[in-house]
Amino acid sequence: MSLFLNKNHHISSPATIAENERNGGGFTLIEILVAFTILSIVLAAVYSTFFLSHKAMEGMDEYMLKLRESRRAIDILKRELDSAFYRRDDQSTLFKIYDKDIFGKQASQLVFTAFSTLRPGVSRIVYYIEDKDGKLNLLKKVESPFQKEETDGVEIIEDLDAFTIEAKYGDTWLKTWDAGMNNNTPEEIRISLTVMIKDRKMTLSDVSKPMIYKST
Repeated sequence: MSLFLNKNHHISSPATIAENERNGGGFTLIEILVAFTILSIVLAAVYSTFFLSHKAMEGMDEYMLKLRESRRAIDILKRELDSAFYRRDDQSTLFKIYDKDIFGKQASQLVFTAFSTLRPGVSRIVYYIEDKDGKLNLLKKVESPFQKEETDGVEIIEDLDAFTIEAKYGDTWLKTWDAGMNNNTPEEIRISLTVMIKDRKMTLSDVSKPMIYKST
């Protein structure tokens, strides 16, 4: 084995020299503590950024879901109103808009006959609002125009701030309409849904023009 002479004239082996070099190149306790402190700060910052981004994405998902549900509900109702069918000499057909409110919030009720893809022939379609646990939910029924017994509605969208149906008469929008008294369906029908998104009210609207049959 080769031997080396250090500055103090002590003979050192290669293994001893290697060990001394490792000890001389290590970290002190203070350096390790400082490194852990810096790492903790960096990890906390990264976690906070991730948490805030995740929360923002969840809020955006809720926002988009609410808009998509509202838009879809309006599109379906508009298509059904476009196909509204009323004839004065047919007592099974009707078109009525009721002006109602729940706790001061607009909660229109709409009953009309139309051609629906859910059942053959003409159907009686009902849209109405129910209060469930303090929330306004929009429900829908599709049934036979000759049906007498009450049926349960299907929930279309929940937690609305307002549901408004208006019929155009001249230059005025009315919140009530009875085709039996007016002898016809309205020329135009405005549908409006108001929802709360992030503590803000947002109203979506569209206008239908019934065109299947017009009484003269």
